[in-house]
Amino acid sequence: MKEPSRQALWESRTQTPLLVLALAFAVAYAVPIVAPDATADVHRACTHVEWLVWGAFALDYLVRLGLSAHRLHFVRTHWLDLAAVVLPLVQPLRLLRLVATLMLVGRRARMAPQIRLTTYVAGAVVGLLMFGSLAVLSVERDAPDGNIKNLGDAVWWSFTTMTTVGYGDHSPTTGLGRVLAVGLMLSGIALLGVVTANIAAWFISRFERDDQVERLQLAALRELREEVLALRGEVARLGGAAATGGVAVSPDQPNAPAQREATSPTP
Repeated sequence: MKEPSRQALWESRTQTPLLVLALAFAVAYAVPIVAPDATADVHRACTHVEWLVWGAFALDYLVRLGLSAHRLHFVRTHWLDLAAVVLPLVQPLRLLRLVATLMLVGRRARMAPQIRLTTYVAGAVVGLLMFGSLAVLSVERDAPDGNIKNLGDAVWWSFTTMTTVGYGDHSPTTGLGRVLAVGLMLSGIALLGVVTANIAAWFISRFERDDQVERLQLAALRELREEVLALRGEVARLGGAAATGGVAVSPDQPNAPAQREATSPTP
């Protein structure tokens, strides 16, 4: 059996710690938005946690790059990881760190083979709803003409946007808010397509399995019918032999029973 590479061992061992750090990032990102009146120390601590999580993912990328046997190929095939690491350095906004962390968590989560598609889709829906609500609230709360002023409005807007319902009672008025809306709409359509395809694939596999069972049953019935016909033929043959006294009559000896009767002793 081929032993796993050092890169694979590193990825398997760091999967859980990085997910825990991602949850810590989610809390640090949400607290200043949900509680804007918190003290400056709380806001500062949350900012430090966000950068710490980003640094952990950046270090993870560098370590995986160093352990890779083909580094150029690794960079080409993991360009989203590289973009997520570089993105916060271009413009260190909290929203960019949010996007970067989501990208990195998604990339690492897809490496775990034990995560099933349904669980991944459900996690993506919850994550997009939560981070979309927080992101649009942070952008639209202080907008002069904004109508998304609290978390409830933001969550409701995220639901209607991801499902492409769009009641219009709440809508972003800033440019960045509208960019978020476009991203949520596209994500909602993509996730709905994945769910629909997954359900269709389940039904198709179920029908194929039922057809296979039916074919096996028909084959078993045919085999049983052939055995019954063979058994009937054997019973008929044995019955014919018993009717002739247990002696088979040869076609070239038609008078054999009469001869046997003539030569039998008289009682």
